[in-house]
Amino acid sequence: MVESKFLWSVEDFLAATGGRLEGPAPGGISGVSIDSRTIEPGEAFIAIAGERMDGHDFAAAALEAGASLAVVGQDRAGAISARPLVVVADPLEALRGLARAARARSRARVIAVTGSVGKTGTKEALRAALSPSGETHASEASYNNQWGVPLSLARLPESARFAVFEVGMNHAGEIKPLSKLIRPHIAIVTTVEPVHLANFESIDKIAGAKAEIFEGLEPGGAAILNSDNNYFAYLSATSKVFGADTIIGFGHTKWAEARLEKVSLLADCSTATADIMGQKVTYKIGAPGQHLVDNSLAVLAAVSLAGADLALAALALASWSAPSGRGRRHVFRTPRGPVTVVDESYNANPASMRAAIATLGRSEVAAGGRRIAVLGDMLELGPNEAALHRDLAGPLGEAGIDLVFTVGRRMENLRDALERSVRAGHAERAGELEDTLLDEVRPGDVVMIKGSFATGLGVLVQGLERNLAAKYEMRAGSAGM
Repeated sequence: MVESKFLWSVEDFLAATGGRLEGPAPGGISGVSIDSRTIEPGEAFIAIAGERMDGHDFAAAALEAGASLAVVGQDRAGAISARPLVVVADPLEALRGLARAARARSRARVIAVTGSVGKTGTKEALRAALSPSGETHASEASYNNQWGVPLSLARLPESARFAVFEVGMNHAGEIKPLSKLIRPHIAIVTTVEPVHLANFESIDKIAGAKAEIFEGLEPGGAAILNSDNNYFAYLSATSKVFGADTIIGFGHTKWAEARLEKVSLLADCSTATADIMGQKVTYKIGAPGQHLVDNSLAVLAAVSLAGADLALAALALASWSAPSGRGRRHVFRTPRGPVTVVDESYNANPASMRAAIATLGRSEVAAGGRRIAVLGDMLELGPNEAALHRDLAGPLGEAGIDLVFTVGRRMENLRDALERSVRAGHAERAGELEDTLLDEVRPGDVVMIKGSFATGLGVLVQGLERNLAAKYEMRAGSAGM
């Protein structure tokens, strides 16, 4: 039997979406997209109506770009002249229908990952670790919300042996329906920390929201939980209520089934020895940071539970690199020494800030180089946000950070708490700091840039990448951590 080159047949696509085809039927559907700017020929375009943009306004452009068809709402179909269209009552619900159909036909071992920090890195490490054992599908980027999860599921090939999905939330009740779509065999909670406090009364409530991941767990499923976190007992008990047959603790505690025994934290990588459910494994992680070592224990436990090859997974972690915006390192070479830019610009909260600062403190600088932190506002922290920003002064001092730039109104609290000798500059908006930062950076420095996404620190990463080579007449290169 010849395997189809298409992700979806037109017949199965229409059955899953409940749609009506208007126009000529394509031969098949090679993929699913909600972005007309990046759509590939043969993909189906689904016109999702968001808060700022409505996909219906771009349906014709998607078809002109080669989309096999466009899924549109029945109330908007008459205004779109291009064809073919699949007309549905609600395009987002049609996407969810595709997600349910993809999950129903899949024979993959399915893993869902949530947690206050470390979701994307853990998901990407799982992608790397599982791939040597078979076809592995995983969410792209941080597609972890009400449209990202069904989109990732709709893209799940029937031939995949493993599937990994990231699940996020800002409010209670958001994870439950996503988990019920995913129906994971294995659920990982990386940790529970004080994030999104503006939307929750307490960390206990955050733990309750994360525990919703177990509500979609398949019968006989497994939970992998951080044994060093204060909420291990609560999450363990909750997972049992929802049918988890296997509970694996990962961390430093002596009783953890996935236990770290030895670690060496280096400037650009880490090495570890661990006991993974009775199997001794010594391995390298191609990125620095204690937090990545800790989460690698959950990764290897999931690999074992999913029936993949543990030895091959451990070897694969050596070549894994941190995702863009979450610790990826860009190295600019110069005869007078390298400049390293660590891109942590995608997100920030107190826990991830501390982890990134500690990793920066272990970074090796060349002769005359300095460790420079550029820190932007942490959002959604509620009434204690001023103190949570100020409290970063301690970790910065302990890590021996030489200079600190701050960006945003909330980061004024940290600036005022720092010793004057390390205050390098402050700006209300990221773009205002670009020239100052470029003037300050010199060969030998390691610069770490981190803040909540809405702070816009990505422009500083882009500015350094664009201008450092010209400033020092360097040959620029990029390297994963």
